[in-house]
Amino acid sequence: MNEIRELLQAQDLEQAALLANKLNKEELADVLTEMEKADVPAFCRALDSDLLADALPLLDKELQEDVINGLRDDELEKVLDEMTVDETVEIIEDMPQEIVRRIAETEEIVQLLIDRNFAVLRPLIASMNATDLAEVFNEIREEADLPILFRILPKDLAAETFVEMDSNVKETLIHRLNDRELRAVMDELFLDDTVDIIEEMPASVVKRVLAQSDNETRAYINEILKYPKDSAGSIMTIEFVALRPTMTVDEAFERIRETAIDKETIYTCYVIDPTNKLVGLVSAKDLMLAGKGAAIQDIMTENVIYAHTEDDKEDVARMISDYGFLALPIVDRETRLVGIVTVDDAMTVLQSENTEDIAKMAAVTPTDKPYLKTNIWRICLSRLPWLLILLVSSTFSGLVISANENTLNHAVYGIVLTACMPMLMGTGGNAGSQASAMIIRGIAIGEVEFKDLWKVVWKEIRVSVLLGAFLAAACFAKVMLVDGLYAVEQGALIAFVISFSMLITIVIAKLIGAMLPLLAKKCKLDPAVVAGPFITTIVDVVSLTVYCAFAIWFLGAI
Repeated sequence: MNEIRELLQAQDLEQAALLANKLNKEELADVLTEMEKADVPAFCRALDSDLLADALPLLDKELQEDVINGLRDDELEKVLDEMTVDETVEIIEDMPQEIVRRIAETEEIVQLLIDRNFAVLRPLIASMNATDLAEVFNEIREEADLPILFRILPKDLAAETFVEMDSNVKETLIHRLNDRELRAVMDELFLDDTVDIIEEMPASVVKRVLAQSDNETRAYINEILKYPKDSAGSIMTIEFVALRPTMTVDEAFERIRETAIDKETIYTCYVIDPTNKLVGLVSAKDLMLAGKGAAIQDIMTENVIYAHTEDDKEDVARMISDYGFLALPIVDRETRLVGIVTVDDAMTVLQSENTEDIAKMAAVTPTDKPYLKTNIWRICLSRLPWLLILLVSSTFSGLVISANENTLNHAVYGIVLTACMPMLMGTGGNAGSQASAMIIRGIAIGEVEFKDLWKVVWKEIRVSVLLGAFLAAACFAKVMLVDGLYAVEQGALIAFVISFSMLITIVIAKLIGAMLPLLAKKCKLDPAVVAGPFITTIVDVVSLTVYCAFAIWFLGAI
C-alpha cells in the first residue's frame, strides 16, 4: 500500500494501478478514497475491470460519480458487465440523470420497475429512445407490470414505443389498458402503424382497436386493408403533405405548419392537381432555398419516380433502397396520389423478406414470431413438412446405390469406393449451395435476371472447373497418402476415378445450383425454396450416378 501511495504522489498512475490490481476490493476502495480527485480517472482506466467492479459499490456516491465520469463508455461497459443488477441499481439511486442514462441498461430498468422506484425510473425512461424502451417492455416477465411502466411514459413516447414492441407484448398491453388509455394510444399512432397492428392481432383485439378509432380513421384503415397483403398499398400511409402547383413558397410553409403535426414525414412534399394527380414534388431544402413569393410549379421536380398500389411491396422497398429515397409516392391506376411508403417501412419489408428467404433456404416454413418466443410445437410443425419431403426425395440416392450394389460390393475395391461416397456427396452439395446462395442474393437485389442465364452458366463452368481441379488434386493426394491407396494394387487408378468423379460432380453441382434459382424465378416460384437442401438432394443423386458410372468403367477396365 505504501509503495502505491508513493507512486501516486510521484504521479506514476499507470505503475500504481498495476500494483493496485494485486489488492483486494476493500484495499482498493481505501486507495481510491485517499486519492486526489483529479487523479481518479487516469488511475481507474488503468485498473483491471473485474477489481474495479468489486470495489465500486464500496465507495461513497461522490467518489462513484467521479469514477464513472472518468471512464469512457467502452471501459464503463466492461466494469458494469462484472457487476450484478442489484449492485448497479443501488449505484443508480441518487445519481444525476446524465450518469443514470449511461449506466442503466434493460436489466436495471426492469429491476427499478420491480422495486417500484419511480423517482429514478420516470425521468430515466422519459429520456430514452422508443426502440430501446420497447426492448425493456419485451423483457418484462410479469404481465401486470406492463401497463404500470406504460402509464408513466409521456404520451408521444408511449405511442412510439407501442409501435416498436413485439406483437405478443402489444396484445397483452391492449388487453390490460382501459378504453380511454387505448384510445389515447390509437390517436397518437400513424395510420400505417395502426394497420400493421391490426394485421398481426387476433380478431378479438382488432375489434377493440377499431372500436377506439374515430370514423375517419376506421374508413382509411378499411381502405388500406382492401389491398393485397404483398402489395405497396398494404404498407403505405396516407399521412403526407400535399401542395398545389399554384401555391407560393410562403403558402406552402403555412400549409406545412398547419398539417405537419399529423404527417409521418415533411421532408418531401408532393404536388397534386385538383384531381389529385401527382404532378411533381418539392423537398424541404427546395422550399427553404427559394424566395417566399416563388410558385411551387416553378421549383418542383416534375420527373417523379413513383409506384402503383398493386406493385409488389418488396419491389417498392428495393426502389427506395436503390434511389436512396426517404419516401416513395404511391399512385392508383389513374396516377392519383393515394399514399407514400416511407424508408422505415421499406427496411421492415426487406428485413422480413430476407428472414423469410433464409428460412426457406434452410427448408423451414417462415414464421413471424422471434425464435425464443415461438413454442416448440410451432417450430416442429414448421420444419416437419420440409423434412418429410426431403426424406422422400433422398430415397433416390438409395435407389442409385441399390442399382449399383454389385459394383460397390466388389471384393477388392468395394470398400474403398464406398468409403469415398460421403466425401463426394458432401462436397458436391456444398458446391451447389455456394452457387445457389450467390444467385439467390443476386436475384433478390436485382443484379441477376433470367436473361443472364447463359452468362451465369458460362461463368460457373469456368469457376467450377478451377475449383474442381484444385479439389480433385487434393482428393487424389488424400486418398493416396492418408487412405493408403499407394500400397494397393491399381491404387493410383482408383484414386483417379475418385478424383475425376469429384471434378465432374463439382461442375454439375455448380451448374445446378446456379440454374435452378433462375428457372424457379422464371416459373414464378420462390428461388429460395429450391436452394439448400433441395439442391443438396439433387446433387447427391447426380454425384452418385456419376461416381458409380466411373466405378463401373474402372472395374471393367481391369
